[in-house]
Amino acid sequence: MSEAQLFAIGVLLAWLAGVRVYLTVFGVGIAGVFGWLDLPPALEAAQSPWVLAVAGVLAVVEFLADKIPGVDSVWDLVHTLARVPAGAFLAAATLSPDGELGAGMLATGAGVALASHLLKSGSRALINTSPEPVSNWAASATEDTVTVGALALAITNPWLALALVLSLAAFAFGGMWWLWRKLVGRKRARR
Repeated sequence: MSEAQLFAIGVLLAWLAGVRVYLTVFGVGIAGVFGWLDLPPALEAAQSPWVLAVAGVLAVVEFLADKIPGVDSVWDLVHTLARVPAGAFLAAATLSPDGELGAGMLATGAGVALASHLLKSGSRALINTSPEPVSNWAASATEDTVTVGALALAITNPWLALALVLSLAAFAFGGMWWLWRKLVGRKRARR
């Protein structure tokens, strides 16, 4: 792969780590194990049976916790400490041919992971204001589907995968902005 494609994959992995960190690490490891991706030296640890087992179990726990309104927001708050550093590592490791992590890509990955994490946790906090659980389940299922789909697409076309994820993020940000304005408008109308 070219340096530009690796950059796109690194940014994509950082973004996905901000949304579903354990599923992203598990997906990268599985892609390496089955030979779908030739992982750089710094990412080869994701192929370890231990890393795969832990990431897989935590992905299932996150899948379940993310479906429960309120629990998902607490989970997101606690996992700010895991998602941002993991996104930084995944982005930098993708561009590391010798295992050395570059500071610029670490910072880029951290910023991208933080942005996606804030968008995810902020939108979920707004969705949790709704008394019904269906919107929460739909948002969670969408996040799961986008993560798996983007990881699969990244193997064949990383630029398309990155463009798709960023387009969906822009759509989510617009929806979050609209919902926020609607909630604030309703609150003002009551006064």
